[in-house]
Amino acid sequence: MTEKRLIPNTFGIPAHARVYAEYTSLEELRALLQTYKSERLLHIGAGSNLLFTKDFDGVVLHSRICFARALEEDAEGVNIEVGAGIVMDDLIAQVADMGLYGLENLSHIPGEVGASAVQNVGAYGVEAKDVIREVHAVAVESGEECVFSNADCRFGYRDSIFKNEWKGQYIITSVVFHLSKQPQPRLDYGNLRQALAGKEPTPMNIREAVIAIRKQKLPEPAELGSAGSFFKNPIISPEHFQTILQQEQKTEAEIPHFETADGIKIPAAWLIEQCGWKGKRQGGAQVYEKQPLVIVNTGNATAQDIITLAADITESIEKRFQITLHPEVNYI
Repeated sequence: MTEKRLIPNTFGIPAHARVYAEYTSLEELRALLQTYKSERLLHIGAGSNLLFTKDFDGVVLHSRICFARALEEDAEGVNIEVGAGIVMDDLIAQVADMGLYGLENLSHIPGEVGASAVQNVGAYGVEAKDVIREVHAVAVESGEECVFSNADCRFGYRDSIFKNEWKGQYIITSVVFHLSKQPQPRLDYGNLRQALAGKEPTPMNIREAVIAIRKQKLPEPAELGSAGSFFKNPIISPEHFQTILQQEQKTEAEIPHFETADGIKIPAAWLIEQCGWKGKRQGGAQVYEKQPLVIVNTGNATAQDIITLAADITESIEKRFQITLHPEVNYI
């Protein structure tokens, strides 16, 4: 536990917590919750989806609960319980090396296991909810340990009940994933199938292909601060999509889109690029030249630079396409 410490975040925006505390067990977490029960609390993972607008006048908690153990196992697959403090990509590397399918498409996304369930992280046609069986958590108010099923978590697109009705009420301590021993490759998103041409779609080969693609498009946070994808991909009605086709005088083949149960998903990156934002700057913040879905800190960005740039992008897309972009990033 430390006083007045810089809060880790992948944007690299300096912000201090009045108290920063880490814990390695349920008992330590309960003790911290009791000690600081009257304080303003913020629980973070790796800080990969946070934009700090100022110092945090309260207590920042961070999990160091790091374990992985196999639970039920049969010929089809295995349930693995994983501590919330484990780096998600480290877990994926380990299970891919074991030949287990399910998480490989999520490779190289910054963040930790606990946050993957809060955010329902996703990439290349896979979301964390697809393989989460249970979420174990501690109630902030009582310290009681709770177990939630996949259905309890009400997962949605980059969303869960932990971001909404239960925000701030529970701290995730571990997640149970169900991983398959049988081949279940998901290759139909982006150019993943093309990247695997000539290779067997093993979990490790898929992981390596995903990492190669992401490195071509996305900056490494250690080199150029960012939160990865800044905006969610919007989902619109089929009628709205037809209106855009007419307005832009394009065919369906000319506008990237994906049919979902809720409507038509259009890549936010395409919308941003169409409005001319690729490479544009606001102070020290810039729309990344290789992937317009990413806003980067070029070295001296303030939180306000990033907020202003994101607001200007949102306004221009609303005006042209009548689509409102929503950030994945949480402003603190």
